[in-house]
Amino acid sequence: MVAAGCALAGFVIFQFWGNAVRGYIDTAAVFWWWGWQWFNPASEAQHGLLVLAVAVWLGWRNLREGESRKSKVERGSADAALVWPGGWAMLAGFALHLLGYAVQQTRISIVAVLLFTWGVMRLGGGRRWGDAWMFPLGLLVFAIPMGVLDSVGFHLRLGVIATTEVIARFAGIEVVRNGTQLFSPDGSYQYDVAAACSGVRSLMAMLALSAIIGYLGPRSLGRRSVVFLLAFPLTFVGNVVRISAIVFAGEWLGQRAGEIVHDWAGFIVFVIVLGGVQWASALLEEPAPSPAASDNATCNVIRDNMSGRRARVVMLVVGLAAAGTVGLIERLEQLGNSAVAGVALAADGLNPAPLPKFIGAEWSGQESEVTAVEREMLPEDTGYARKLYVSLDDKREQVFVSVVSSGQDRTSIHRPELCLVGQGWSLLGQEKTEFAADVPAALLRLEREWVAPAGTRQKVPALFAYWFVGRDRVAATTGERLWHTALNRLRLQPDRWAYVVVQSAVMPHETEADVRGRMERVVTPLIAQLVPAGKTATEKD
Repeated sequence: MVAAGCALAGFVIFQFWGNAVRGYIDTAAVFWWWGWQWFNPASEAQHGLLVLAVAVWLGWRNLREGESRKSKVERGSADAALVWPGGWAMLAGFALHLLGYAVQQTRISIVAVLLFTWGVMRLGGGRRWGDAWMFPLGLLVFAIPMGVLDSVGFHLRLGVIATTEVIARFAGIEVVRNGTQLFSPDGSYQYDVAAACSGVRSLMAMLALSAIIGYLGPRSLGRRSVVFLLAFPLTFVGNVVRISAIVFAGEWLGQRAGEIVHDWAGFIVFVIVLGGVQWASALLEEPAPSPAASDNATCNVIRDNMSGRRARVVMLVVGLAAAGTVGLIERLEQLGNSAVAGVALAADGLNPAPLPKFIGAEWSGQESEVTAVEREMLPEDTGYARKLYVSLDDKREQVFVSVVSSGQDRTSIHRPELCLVGQGWSLLGQEKTEFAADVPAALLRLEREWVAPAGTRQKVPALFAYWFVGRDRVAATTGERLWHTALNRLRLQPDRWAYVVVQSAVMPHETEADVRGRMERVVTPLIAQLVPAGKTATEKD
């Protein structure tokens, strides 16, 4: 009954105060937010249901094995007094959920659910149940939506496509690479290595399967870790083989043949990864230890009584922690409506103030409309202001300036590197620098390759600078922004960050210094709007 009461308190918290991110899935329940991802193809987490089923089976299997190894006396008394490990796990689950809610990261709250669930198991079933469910609950981490590995997927996409390009050229096949796109110089085939083909989806599924194979095979932690870690290189190799097969088919048999291989070659990844992992597991498998005799433990009534009192104390503490969690979450919700914008807003209170149409007598600003795809992808309360500034003296000199204002949801803004690669840009370098008027910014060096009508290749380089403006500071990187977002929300001072972008192409006769100078000439007159007064030099650092 004590464990059931704690489980009920946890269910109420995670069901009605479980999710702070409403941009894409409008629900307060972490359970619905998580489960919805398993049925949404765009989330690339359809393997979640299978992982859940396997986790339940493993938990049941472990309990059955534990039943045969331990006597009823051991299960009834030896573990009954140890109730606080479960209590501490549940309290840690609430604390972790508060952190996830504060930083608007539901994935952290999912981990909190798993930790809290283990605490309930440990409290209700003692050490035997705690040990039995530790790995199955940990396995469910691999059912968390794929977006948690955005940065890993970004590098996997680049790595897979770059390796495939090298292999194709080694085989005598001419290919052109733009970001994540591969196409032939004559246009006979063209493919985009999307996130699904980069290895992220297969990586999560393969990691889960590798963890299961390692868990059921070798018995030592070191050997299990080797089996598990093999999934990383094998998944990469499998995806390179798959993409290379697509390119070869497209080159030799045409675009349609490449599409057919794309549709049917997914099994190649599974064959390579599962074959390699299974081989390693069999190679490292150890003989099963002989069953040890059960200890001659006797039932200790005094210990049982003490454990009962301690369990009731744990339930009281968990109940008080649940009430405190609700109070803090409600406080965060109330403050969300009073978040302070980093830049001045238009009269509608949603979009940033419009950028000027003219900058002095040198630059004319042309409208750059927000695409329907962008509006569909980002939350409805995301605001925009952007213009393409064209030099009145030389129309080839152009500078794109964009300001995106986040809404109440952190998903209004994401890492720019992800979009740029998808748009066909290759990243040549990145550095943290100071832009116009000593604004801390990230500067990316981009390049896009295209084939001219005559069949010659041409590369178009560009510079891309960006920074984020919060209520009290300027951040040059996404990591800094997320860190200060979390700190300010924990201080009950939420932000509405502004994401500022300045981009310009490098023309053949120009140096990087020339382009950067042009960008700064456009931005400097706008500094008062892009970095409002009150963001002091100390706050920028």
